Amino acid sequence: MTSIPTLLTYLRILLIPIFVVIFFLPYSWVNEVVTIIFGIAAITDWLDGYLARKLNQMSRFGAFLDPVADKLIVGAALILLVQANPTPWMTIATVVIIGREIAISALREWMAEIGESAQVAVSNVGKWKTTAQMVALFILLYDAPLLGVSIHMLGMIFLYAAVILTLWSMVIYLKAAWPVLRKEEV
Repeated sequence: MTSIPTLLTYLRILLIPIFVVIFFLPYSWVNEVVTIIFGIAAITDWLDGYLARKLNQMSRFGAFLDPVADKLIVGAALILLVQANPTPWMTIATVVIIGREIAISALREWMAEIGESAQVAVSNVGKWKTTAQMVALFILLYDAPLLGVSIHMLGMIFLYAAVILTLWSMVIYLKAAWPVLRKEEV
């Protein structure tokens, strides 16, 4: 039987095509709906981990699938935002965030393959990065004035805070893996 946390992760993955299709609909309510969908995905990202620990329903499959679902929804949101706002600032942030995710995922896979996965465990900086990223994407997807004030710049500030934390966490991962990487090079 599939656990509740894993079902929430599946839900997050199933929301991605719905999120993308709605994003491109020509209606005035699209921003609000995609923001709600993204918010649900962000909440389930937190909730599935919380429930897995609380209900003691942690699994290897869940530990694999949860970050994949997270990266898929974040990647989809970033790509859609670049499409909607094709500026250098949005594009640079997207390339840095997605590029880091690919690099660190490859590093983790390689480190696990050689039995050194403990060297590249998730850090608090990575959790801060995820929080800043989710807040930024939530604001940027909504992209409508709030109380008569544009919130786009606030979203970009959070996005670049996420970029800084993304680079910082990548340095932490690479620093932790560096002794193993150097040993393998010789």
